[in-house]
Amino acid sequence: MKELRKKLTIVEALRAALGDEMNVDESVFIIGEDVRIGGSFGVTIGLFNKFGEKRILDTPISEIGYIGLSIGSSISGLRPVVDFQFSDFSFCCMDQIVNEAAKLRYMSNGQVKVPIVIRLPSGNNGRGCQHAQCLESYFAHTPGLIVIAVSTPRDAYGLLRAAIRNDNPVIFFEHKLLYGNKGISLENKSEPHKDTIFEDEKIILPIGKADIKLPGKDLTLITTHLMLHRSLEVCINLASEGIEVEVIDPRTLIPYDRKTIMDSLRKTKRLLIVEEENKTCSWGSSLIADVVELNSKNIITKRLSSPNTPVPYAKELINNYIPSKEKIKKTIIEILEK
Repeated sequence: MKELRKKLTIVEALRAALGDEMNVDESVFIIGEDVRIGGSFGVTIGLFNKFGEKRILDTPISEIGYIGLSIGSSISGLRPVVDFQFSDFSFCCMDQIVNEAAKLRYMSNGQVKVPIVIRLPSGNNGRGCQHAQCLESYFAHTPGLIVIAVSTPRDAYGLLRAAIRNDNPVIFFEHKLLYGNKGISLENKSEPHKDTIFEDEKIILPIGKADIKLPGKDLTLITTHLMLHRSLEVCINLASEGIEVEVIDPRTLIPYDRKTIMDSLRKTKRLLIVEEENKTCSWGSSLIADVVELNSKNIITKRLSSPNTPVPYAKELINNYIPSKEKIKKTIIEILEK
């Protein structure tokens, strides 16, 4: 009997990517709070037993301390992967990320490289306004940083390996509520969807390349993370009603894949961006500004975002705060009726 291949969850895909890169490059190491025992979400479980204390470094609760150490080690030739318990905690060391890591290569005219990956668990998971924010736009605004947002196991594995090999600082966002996800299963696919990944696959995906998760001709929908999964469920159901929405996951927010997005918009003439971030100054607002500047002719644009308030704690408020499947469907219909 043929042995079944194991599909990886996002947590397992991230762990596999870390292990595979550490196997091929001795300069790669992991640093952060509780990483010996797996970190907050279990991503680094088992890696300490395999690689030991010199490459799995537990730290005190001092983000400013271990980010400073990581930046210093990266310009000295090592490749640190920094594990944050929550993305919100990166505010403690914004000066080092924004004024040091992001700028040193530019300030040195390319003589200094900063190959550091900062993994940030993002998104609302019921922990309240200091543990559930989406911070993509804070870092997308900073020249010198690559900003990646992964939503599926295949993307998590392939892009983390690419990020570790990159000579620039990479901010790597993962959504807390997707860690157990095994990939997207589309109803019109008889084979496993390309977003699943098996434990024996070894892929490296290109940074800066978007992925069309669902093809369509009536509207272009751009989204990431949890909103990607909600949007896909809505759009698959709409397809049975004759509405074809093209769902694009940018995967890399900076630099984003302008060609794939503009090619889609030339076809659909309608754009909806669905994001969990607050609406003001989000990455979606910047993308729409680019679309308007590049080609605003006959293109209808709209954003569906979280409101401009701190992230709530109460479950009832959270359900109304983050874009729901019902709101996504309603907004799609409204755009198509214009």
